[in-house]
Amino acid sequence: MNVPSLRYGENDTIFALASGAGRSGVAVIRLSGPGVRFGLETMAGGVPEPRRAVLRHLREPASGEVLDEALVLFFAGPASFTGEDVGEFHVHGGRAVVEAVLSALAGLAGFRVAERGEFTRRAVGNGRMDLTAAEGVADLVEAETGSQRRQALRQAGGALERAAADWRARLARLLAWAEAEIDFPDEEDVPALLASVRENAGTLHGEIEAALAGARRGERIREGAVVVIAGPPNAGKSTLLNALAQRDVAIVSPIAGTTRDTIEVHLDLGGYAVTLVDTAGLRETTDVVETMGVERARASLERADLVVWLESADARAEPPAVAAPLLRIRTKDDQPGSAAIGAFDVSLSVHGGTGMATLLARLEAMARAALEGGEQALVTRARHRQELEIVARHLDIVRGADVDTPVEFIAEDLRLAARAVGRLTGRVDIDEIYDLIFREFCIGK
Repeated sequence: MNVPSLRYGENDTIFALASGAGRSGVAVIRLSGPGVRFGLETMAGGVPEPRRAVLRHLREPASGEVLDEALVLFFAGPASFTGEDVGEFHVHGGRAVVEAVLSALAGLAGFRVAERGEFTRRAVGNGRMDLTAAEGVADLVEAETGSQRRQALRQAGGALERAAADWRARLARLLAWAEAEIDFPDEEDVPALLASVRENAGTLHGEIEAALAGARRGERIREGAVVVIAGPPNAGKSTLLNALAQRDVAIVSPIAGTTRDTIEVHLDLGGYAVTLVDTAGLRETTDVVETMGVERARASLERADLVVWLESADARAEPPAVAAPLLRIRTKDDQPGSAAIGAFDVSLSVHGGTGMATLLARLEAMARAALEGGEQALVTRARHRQELEIVARHLDIVRGADVDTPVEFIAEDLRLAARAVGRLTGRVDIDEIYDLIFREFCIGK
């Protein structure tokens, strides 16, 4: 396994506040490393039975002063989050208490404050999880909506890890067959399996492509769907943005062309992360600044997952051709002269409140369709997608190889595909390929 070395010694015992900063009822301080037992004995008077919470006085090592009365837990490695001995102090959450305990730990020989993500990095390095599960843990901490939480929980639980382990094992077997053809062509117990290699590579290629098909959806759930509010000037775009955000984030005025730039607001829309983008009104203009705003508005439309197109009686225009689904809204419904509903999907008045519930329901339904359509996504990050695209590319070459293709070329493509899967999970170990050769082909008997 290749895991980047730590900035400080890997044998240090690390500690950090594991719960949120600031005043709270309870604060959790976590320790991990070879000195955990010493730390518990020194500050808590002993090491509790593994996984059993005990109530102890925490004392300052030098003076013996009682710092707090806390719950103390011990998790013996390797059956712990990091794979090392782990300890926890559940102390009262006042700032003075937390700072006193952290300061006391810092004074112990071989102890230091953990770097960002170091507990999880050690878990990866000790084989407690792979990189994709570690990323799921990070996403779970950052999750702000129900859909993000569910996806992160699947990833932290090893959804992609299990799929990647299966792909990697099958790639290793195919590479073992190819390597056997190269190294032992005259061994009568080594079958000519290149046709089977190509067939199996094709099957595996189909599975990788299926995972990649859901990549965009997985990334959108994690990052949020982009909903662009567009329309001609003075159609009520900024007013609608403020209403949906439930706060004044954009300047609203009766002067057409007030919005000159894109304004983004992040919302939880029915349990789905959404980035609302307010844009400049689309029209021809000679104003240099407004022209830049219009150009940015058009660029936003190109990256949109959903376009909300607004028009009113005094601001009419046909929507541009866009790739994303488009919801056509008639605004200012309470004003005289409002156009007939006609081709509009929703008619509303932000100030009067009519139509807002219908609009929200439509937006939630479209966000759900964009983010949750089909099977649950395995690929949730650009890094996952990029590595699997490499795998798919090399498998495509292997499955398309003809009988005259040198077996060395086939083996190299399989090797590169296996390495890409190894980079995906953080595990690269070519020794298992040789183990498979000896196990399956009885070389040297």
